[in-house]
Amino acid sequence: MFLWLKLSHHKHTARQISHEYTSYVSLALLLVVVGLALVGSTIASASPGPQSGSVALNGVMPEPPPTKAATIDAPGSSQHFGSTPVTVSGTCPANTLVEIYKNDIFAGSTPCDSNGRYEVKVDLLGGQDILIARVYDVLNQAGPDSNAVTVFYDALPPQASSLAPLNFGSSQLVLSTDAVYRGLFPGHPLSMPLNVLGGTPPYAINIQWGDSTNSVVPRSDNLTFTVQHTYQRPGTYQITIQASDAQGRVAFLTIAAIVNGQPAVIPTANTTKTSTNKLLMLWPLYTASVAVVVSFWLGERREKHILGGSGPLYYPQA
Repeated sequence: MFLWLKLSHHKHTARQISHEYTSYVSLALLLVVVGLALVGSTIASASPGPQSGSVALNGVMPEPPPTKAATIDAPGSSQHFGSTPVTVSGTCPANTLVEIYKNDIFAGSTPCDSNGRYEVKVDLLGGQDILIARVYDVLNQAGPDSNAVTVFYDALPPQASSLAPLNFGSSQLVLSTDAVYRGLFPGHPLSMPLNVLGGTPPYAINIQWGDSTNSVVPRSDNLTFTVQHTYQRPGTYQITIQASDAQGRVAFLTIAAIVNGQPAVIPTANTTKTSTNKLLMLWPLYTASVAVVVSFWLGERREKHILGGSGPLYYPQA
């Protein structure tokens, strides 16, 4: 019973069986393609690149300076004031920074808005003040000056001459700086030199940085000093500085701070070196693969040669 479960030996035909079951041509082509890709990737990763810590550079093509001047629409010429600061406003070319000067002394700055207008508060000097507005483009190139407007601050006795020299030893308190235009990146400190002129020490300097933070700097003298601040986001910030002295006098200054976008960081040399090391680790594996294929091919060739030289093999019948 269950004869179909009986095992029987296979009857050999005594013929030589071919051993070439693998397409070595296809394997050879595949290894050549992989080898070329590996060579190209290794050369590219090992080529000289930027050094560690390098950053991308953003360039601006040179262009002519602004040809259109700003205007001062307010205050009006020959206007008198009994308090300071006062608001200066007018028109301006788009994409420019407007700087206000009083008697050739920097008084404040602000960006021109999208409607082609500006408005900034400036502190006046006692007596006569000649106001002008000057525009600067993104390359910090100055355009023509605006119309000059003469106003008077009547905190001191009227001046007989058209423009009396400024006496910093007088009782008036004045703030000044040469940081009229600052372009920086987020995370980089802004350094701003300040001068406190006139008044009676000690002084208290309150700086509102325009990003909801402020600094209070006490000073016992009127020597030049430097304040620093770091912005975390790009944008245009209006810095408001107010100084007061021991007699309660007050000085005021407004400055625009322009913070550019963060530059993209190029992969450093360390990153490139790591990629090169990973590629170099693939070469032993590729070499081993080539050796295995060649070994099998040589083995089959040798076996075929031996079998072909000894004649056909005959196997006994079961």
